[in-house]
Amino acid sequence: SNPLHRQVHQDMEQPLCHYFIASSHNTYLSGDQLLSQSRAEMYARVLQAGCRCVEVDCWDGPDGEPVVHHGYTLTSKILFREVAETINKYAFIKNEFPVILSIENHCSIQQQKKIAQYLKEIFGDKLDLSSVSTGDPRQLPSPQDLKGKILVKV
Repeated sequence: SNPLHRQVHQDMEQPLCHYFIASSHNTYLSGDQLLSQSRAEMYARVLQAGCRCVEVDCWDGPDGEPVVHHGYTLTSKILFREVAETINKYAFIKNEFPVILSIENHCSIQQQKKIAQYLKEIFGDKLDLSSVSTGDPRQLPSPQDLKGKILVKV
């Protein structure tokens, strides 16, 4: 493949909503969405392939530990903590632009608090906790402003 294709040539100073963002649906699945294995390493794979928005379906798990899987199916479950650690490790290896976690939340308040705790502990300063008002999209920060940051949308 042509190495020039891996370089960014666009102006990355525009508001985030001005860009198409490479996104992944059911990122954790290694195969079909009914029976396949959920694997944390799928996040490593898509992030290194250039994906900047990954989906994390969160459900209440045993022992107060939230899990990630495709709800109401026979897909296997993985720990949310393991997913967050994998994302943290691979988010910026190939690309410094922000990573968006698209969290589909099906958790109880207790396990939502656990998710928030893991987000803060695992991502630390990378986690962008600045609140974005959805009023005027022109006020959104740019990909350049958000380099090295992890954003959460729920």
